[in-house]
Amino acid sequence: MEQIFETIDGIRRERRLTILLVEQRVVEALELCDRGYVLETGPVALAGSYEVLLGDPRVQRAYPGV
Repeated sequence: MEQIFETIDGIRRERRLTILLVEQRVVEALELCDRGYVLETGPVALAGSYEVLLGDPRVQRAYPGV
């Protein structure tokens, strides 16, 4: 799985593309992003940088181990 994240990051950097990644592995996905969004039964519940989202208590409760 790590190779997939490395490949996505390489494509993003080399081609300077915007990539929409839908992923449940929160920490790994957020490490790649400039900005992340947390959806809650459809609508966007939270948005922000890696640090902001991982520091949010709602994210920590929703994803134990974060």
